[in-house]
Amino acid sequence: MFKTIEWTPAGVMMLDQRLLPLEEVYVTLTDYPGVAAAIRDMLIRGAPAIGVAAAMGVAIGLREVARQSSDEARDAKFDEVCQLLAGTRPTAVNLFWAIDRMRRKYAATRHLNWPERVAAMEREAVAIHAEDVECCQRIGRHGQVLLAGNSGVLTHCNAGALATGGYGTALGVIRAAVENGKRLHVYADETRPYLQGARLTAWELRQLDVPVTVITDNMSGHFMSKGKIQAVVVGADRIAANGDTANKIGTFMVAVLASYHHIPFYVAAPFSTVDFTLSSGQSIPIEERNAREVTHIRDIQLTPDGVEIGNPAFDVTPSHLITAIVTDQGVARPPFVESLGRLHAG
Repeated sequence: MFKTIEWTPAGVMMLDQRLLPLEEVYVTLTDYPGVAAAIRDMLIRGAPAIGVAAAMGVAIGLREVARQSSDEARDAKFDEVCQLLAGTRPTAVNLFWAIDRMRRKYAATRHLNWPERVAAMEREAVAIHAEDVECCQRIGRHGQVLLAGNSGVLTHCNAGALATGGYGTALGVIRAAVENGKRLHVYADETRPYLQGARLTAWELRQLDVPVTVITDNMSGHFMSKGKIQAVVVGADRIAANGDTANKIGTFMVAVLASYHHIPFYVAAPFSTVDFTLSSGQSIPIEERNAREVTHIRDIQLTPDGVEIGNPAFDVTPSHLITAIVTDQGVARPPFVESLGRLHAG
């Protein structure tokens, strides 16, 4: 089975997702600017995986921090490392959660000598990775009961092992259902413009031997109307306190179609994806990516020169279109202000 990301003595090893499904290539990054570039350029992507990568980027940055000549210089360099990594992708809250956790560990290890401190930070990053895999497995256990056997499930973008430390969120729910003996057929939206569904979700499901049909983004309503789809499961990059959910662009459209066809729409994400500092999705920052992702597929140009291009990476699905939010802490149902609050408190 493939590995999305792994801490090694040589550096941070990642599967280059830009090359899938045609090539399975692993790269090893030996410094924090390399990790930051990998996150920014989508060598690795998916909110939980970005969080793990950021934690490992901070840990590998400690090696350079340790070379500074004074405590003040080390603290300044550490802050520089964290700021560079935090500036890579603005929407995924897991990125900031992981960096904040590494900042707290840095403060808590101030009494140690530098070799011990570096080792402690590396262990923290490895722990974040292991915890993410366990978290996704709990999401799968909580969510699989929502899926009926012998049914079709639509997913958008990629929220599997490739988007996490391992196992997956939305695909984790599907994996757990299959592991519990349920027969499912997955419909994977291709997810323009980066084609994560066509390239990554379909590849993952083939690795798992789960039946999958790739459809273009404008086909989901058709397949819903024909009775092929009985549930929708998607991931999330940030969830506001009221349940409004930011996920890959096109998710909002899928939620509207699911509502029209009376099909349950489930969001699956680690509880750390819930941002209680935001009362609604209106405050979630939306990343605007390079126009070339729309104008080209690899080196093939699709659009005329000179036209304006919009390329928001995410959209926000209002909470009233969401049937349930599946987290590692349990399943939240409307009203989400109350149910997410209870999970947070308990």
